[in-house]
Amino acid sequence: MHEAIDINVPIGCGDVAVFPGDIMVGDDDSVIVIPAEIADEIADEAVEMTAYEDFVVERVKAGHTINGLYPATDENNLSMLAEWRKLKGR
Repeated sequence: MHEAIDINVPIGCGDVAVFPGDIMVGDDDSVIVIPAEIADEIADEAVEMTAYEDFVVERVKAGHTINGLYPATDENNLSMLAEWRKLKGR
């Protein structure tokens, strides 16, 4: 049986420090801790990465090569991404 003996104090979970306000995110494979002070930055980056990955999937399904697309090492792909984002409102 488990009982809470304290609330809103730092804890250790899986050898990681977890502080009040930290964000916990998990799926079938793992759980991560996002420190509260960088949660907004991480969320912004996740939105950007999701948009880029959606763009990549569309390009690959249309028959384009992954080379220079993922990772984005070809500037032409970044130009196409900007157009895609305008078109998709993302």
